Order: sequence, then C-alpha cells, then structure tokens
Amino acid sequence: MKGVIANPFRRDLRVEVEFIADTGAIYTMIPEYIAERLDLKVVDKRKFRIASGEVVEYPVSEAYIIIEDKGVTSLVVIGSEKTLPLLGVTTLELLGFQVDPITGRLKPLELLLL
Repeated sequence: MKGVIANPFRRDLRVEVEFIADTGAIYTMIPEYIAERLDLKVVDKRKFRIASGEVVEYPVSEAYIIIEDKGVTSLVVIGSEKTLPLLGVTTLELLGFQVDPITGRLKPLELLLL
C-alpha cells in the first residue's frame, strides 16, 4: 500500500513509499537510506528476533507516517539498505487500522475504551 513517511519535526522532509503491511512485526521498518534522506535521528537501539530465529539489534527512530489520509508519529526501526518498508502492527493500530485477514486490505480498527 502506498503511504508517506516524513520527519516528525519537519514534515516537508517526506518520501512516498510502498509499504507491506506485516501483522507479524511490532514496529514499522524502513531502509537506512530513507532514514538518512529524512534526517531521522536515532533515539534508541532495540533487539528483535527475526524470522531465522536470530536476535539482531537495530537503531530506532520516530517518523510521521501517513496512510489513507491519516497520519501519526510512530517508532520506526531502521534496517539495512535492502530492507523493504514494512508497516508494523503498532503503527497500524495508532492509525486506527487493522488488516482484514480475508482480503489483505486495511479496514478500520474497532477502538475500545473500556
């Protein structure tokens, strides 16, 4: 799905990207060259278990992400140059979306305040 990722403090620094919604990923992940182009600052490093079972440490930043005209600031993991932009569950939920398991498309998330 198409979206926009921007510097959260200078939203004029922005890039249109093609995301893959990944319901198995906690955070959104972007390649290093996009983070550099947007001048995103590393705020932390976190360890993640990847599909191979290996634990890898990646830098984490914040970015402003827009999907279907909805925007939110979210944590993003900065991957290697070859990383595909992945839209993780945390960002999806912050945007108020979930992935429909039948169609694979985004649909509104039922938001609860109990």
